[in-house]
Amino acid sequence: METLLQPVKAVFMRGGTSKGLVLHARDLPDCQARRDALFLALMGSPDPHGRQLNGMGGGISSLSKICVVGPSSRPDADVDYTFAQVMINEARVDYSGNCGNMSSAIGPFAVDEGLVSVSNGDALVRIHNVNTRKVIHARFPVLDGRAQVAGDLAIPGVAGRGAPVQLNFLDPGGATTGALLPAGKAARFLEIPGLGRLEVSMVDAANACVFVRASDIGLTGVESPAVLNGCPEILTLLEEIRIRASVAMGIAADFEQARAKRVVPFVGFVSPPRAFMTLAGETVPADDVDLTVRMLSSGQPHMAVQLTVSLCLAAAAAIEGSVVHAVTRSPERRPVHSGAVRIGMPSGVLSAGADVVRHKPAGWHVERGYFYRTARRLFAGQAYPQPMMDQS
Repeated sequence: METLLQPVKAVFMRGGTSKGLVLHARDLPDCQARRDALFLALMGSPDPHGRQLNGMGGGISSLSKICVVGPSSRPDADVDYTFAQVMINEARVDYSGNCGNMSSAIGPFAVDEGLVSVSNGDALVRIHNVNTRKVIHARFPVLDGRAQVAGDLAIPGVAGRGAPVQLNFLDPGGATTGALLPAGKAARFLEIPGLGRLEVSMVDAANACVFVRASDIGLTGVESPAVLNGCPEILTLLEEIRIRASVAMGIAADFEQARAKRVVPFVGFVSPPRAFMTLAGETVPADDVDLTVRMLSSGQPHMAVQLTVSLCLAAAAAIEGSVVHAVTRSPERRPVHSGAVRIGMPSGVLSAGADVVRHKPAGWHVERGYFYRTARRLFAGQAYPQPMMDQS
């Protein structure tokens, strides 16, 4: 017997290179199990076909996201924001990390929905991300009480231009694990089945990540998502690296638990600046990037790079001894006045910056990480969950 869930007020938004439903906390059930069931039904998960055609999801991780916004639970923020990554093939919702792309939609949503009152001009909305317990400052233009959409900023992977949303992640270190370097070092070796000892860097800034040199796993670093999808052995290897890093970082207690925690740590491989072709067929010269990266998201090759991961990369690039630092163009060889790292990824070039200092004896500290995105409201109304089978 099928159970019909009630429709829920929703705004469908693009944030950076992701899209998702943004919901008011007040419109959702308090029971976590009921809330998860609603999110799955809204997105059309689980879907054995992997397309989520019976819901609002788009069949890839960057299109299967839900954000919940409500009054702030702390004095240094204006709103609380919880990010939910809805699995596509599984009946599971993951709250272990944040989405930097969708974070860019939260400030405009809060203003447009009347949750925050701001003046015309450059508005500031202070966002408490519940997942990571970190505060994000979003700055964007406002006119007549509405977040502006039109602007001149173009971002890789998104057609057209929009108004810039500047995101500043304050003190982002240890967002997932409580430590910037949860393994205690900038780099260490992991024992990987079928490969042996592999040097990796496990860094936690905005989200927990594990990075490996492309050359150490037999790759060039500029493989496209399509090529990676055609190499299941590489995807399996990267998943094994992610699982072992999860335990080493203290995210999971054992390998079985790490396999179930699909979102964090994110895993990817890095290489020195290289020329590559984007998904749009454009050639990016090596001189236009400082670092090349390819990332996975919930086991799938990412079409770009997760925004929180770009911040983590910028931080890792400044930490001496990390595998990311080893392959990144040195600051003195970057464009004059550029404080950010230009990251070459499948959709083009993304710039992200991090203010990193080294205190003795405490060690490395990230004061803030920052980047620019665009966001746009696509639809507002009611979202209708797919009917659910009654298990009683």
